Amino acid sequence: MAYQCPYPRQPQPQPFPSAPMQPHPAAVIGPQFCAPYPVDLAVVKKVMTISDGNFVVTDINGNVVFKVKGSLLTLRDRRVLIDAAGNPIVTLRRKIMTVHDRWQAFRGESTDPKDLIFTLKRSSLIQFKTKLDVFLAHNTTESVCDFKVKGSWFEQSCTVYAGESNTVVAQMHKKHTVQSILIGKDHFMVTVYPNVDYAFIVALIVILDEINKDADERE
Repeated sequence: MAYQCPYPRQPQPQPFPSAPMQPHPAAVIGPQFCAPYPVDLAVVKKVMTISDGNFVVTDINGNVVFKVKGSLLTLRDRRVLIDAAGNPIVTLRRKIMTVHDRWQAFRGESTDPKDLIFTLKRSSLIQFKTKLDVFLAHNTTESVCDFKVKGSWFEQSCTVYAGESNTVVAQMHKKHTVQSILIGKDHFMVTVYPNVDYAFIVALIVILDEINKDADERE
């Protein structure tokens, strides 16, 4: 007579499926601006100035990574993000006569539609807190945003999310320093998550500043 096990046969545990990678695009402006580790940047904004280059972005060692310059004739409607060597990376241009504070970003110093990288606008007309929707150039329907920005300079922080998800791709907060108090500068720290384009994140912060200044002037 064959031996029978007195215990019922237990089903074998199945391995949990691995978590899928987040589908957000990493290289928005260029793969050279993506790192496989978190990137910390310092953004220094001169408060009391109307001259060129009121933004300087450095790494944690104080090395200049980006600067922002504007045209004296269109100081508030056009910004150019340049690298440490002075090469133009992206041009940021406000679209005139739009109700949602719409901005466009183009490669280099171009403003040709074929060089469009992304478009940014307010999520809604009436906002108690700043919420911005970002649409990459291929997202022409703009039914769902590719990135979302929540926060402002006045709140002293902002967060960038992948699409409509809760996946954080970058965070900014204000750093209080003696220099910021005595010399009239705003000093912010930005953490860009791994494999996220940090030039793209800086471009979003520059536009956020312009939109916040416009809102402040309207009040």
